[in-house]
Amino acid sequence: MSEIPGDLKFLKSHEWARLEDDGLVRVGISEHAQSQLGDLVYVELPGVGDMVQIGSACAVVESVKAASDVYTPVSGTVVEVNDALSDKPETINEDAYGEGWIFAVKPSNPEDMEALLDPDAYAELLDEEDAH
Repeated sequence: MSEIPGDLKFLKSHEWARLEDDGLVRVGISEHAQSQLGDLVYVELPGVGDMVQIGSACAVVESVKAASDVYTPVSGTVVEVNDALSDKPETINEDAYGEGWIFAVKPSNPEDMEALLDPDAYAELLDEEDAH
């Protein structure tokens, strides 16, 4: 398993959130999630301008073996989507925590980030899942 970047927060459903310097929250799925799904073949992006509520499904990633909803870790407005994923969904497989981001939200409540798992807590969650 790859190193979990220290600047990320996580949902238990394996989405990551990174608070950017401009106040936006960039969202993707974890290295663990993409490895469980396998080779991604399609990403359904949310619409720019969509209002999203914390914990709601707002995107979909599909692999050859499964489709999985992507939940937003913060409430707010989608202000950016990673259009490059439409042509190259495998970018998520190659760089889950970097170029494989899915969308960015202008949070309506920045405190939402505080409720998310930090990298250590997320690593513990993965260890518990692996133990089952």
